[in-house]
Amino acid sequence: MDIPVYLFAGFLDSGKTTFINGILQDGFARDGRTLLICCEEGAEEYDPKALRNVTVVTVEDEDDMTPAFLKQLEKKHRPKQILIEFNGMWSLQKLHTETLPDNWVLYQIMTMVEASTFDVYAKNLGQLMMEKITNADMIVFNRCDEALRASLRQRNLKMVNRRANIFLENLDGTSEDYADDTVCPFDLDQDVIDIPDDDFGVWYVDVMEHPERYVGKAVRAKTVVCHLPQYPNVILGRFAMTCCVEDITFLGLVSAGDSFSAFENRAWADVTGIIRLEPHKAYEGEDGPVLHVTAVSPADKPKQEVLTF
Repeated sequence: MDIPVYLFAGFLDSGKTTFINGILQDGFARDGRTLLICCEEGAEEYDPKALRNVTVVTVEDEDDMTPAFLKQLEKKHRPKQILIEFNGMWSLQKLHTETLPDNWVLYQIMTMVEASTFDVYAKNLGQLMMEKITNADMIVFNRCDEALRASLRQRNLKMVNRRANIFLENLDGTSEDYADDTVCPFDLDQDVIDIPDDDFGVWYVDVMEHPERYVGKAVRAKTVVCHLPQYPNVILGRFAMTCCVEDITFLGLVSAGDSFSAFENRAWADVTGIIRLEPHKAYEGEDGPVLHVTAVSPADKPKQEVLTF
């Protein structure tokens, strides 16, 4: 039976234990047997009041993290879910490709970063730091002041990891979304903005929320061609699953220009065009992004036909 694994990455004193304590007290780990594997012990300790249904196992040596050892833990403790507070100096790639048993499914990687030390670690331990940033599903920069927030946004880490949710934790305990009007997941200085297959959903959300960024920009993407009777224009986009199979929806963008009469409904096409802001029925008569197609050709299906977020 598959067991979900939640991995907490980051260097020493980055806030991993504090974050885990929050999950143990108020989050999903309150229900069912939980195995917590601690690979790094800092100044902060786990809250004993939150360990009612949690078994803590400490692993001090990376060589001890073997599939056989982890299967022994599974057999002994029979966990419903597993949390791993990972050592910042150990390799995430090795854990993912060599260490985790086949039925231990890595559901989420959460990376904690001490904002004031980010530049130091990035400079001196760049590969280890960037591994934690590029593989994360969520990134939290802790203890941010105004200058650090501005510096982090200037680096535009969304272009390094477009899919991660990134948050800035402020000194007063409040948090804010890393993405704002100054942060874009794509390089807008390219002659043609290439949208990778896996990142179409990220781009779609960004162009819908910030269409002004893309006005006059050329973009290229692999899309599904949809002929919808209610619209005179072809709708280009991708099917996406936000939660489960029942939630599959079509992320569609209005097109104009080149004829798609040779393309059957739901055919795949490589499309290049210029984004304009124009009123359209699909946008309830309001201005919305319209892709003025300049080039189109048949395309093979991508490996993952349905996007996930």
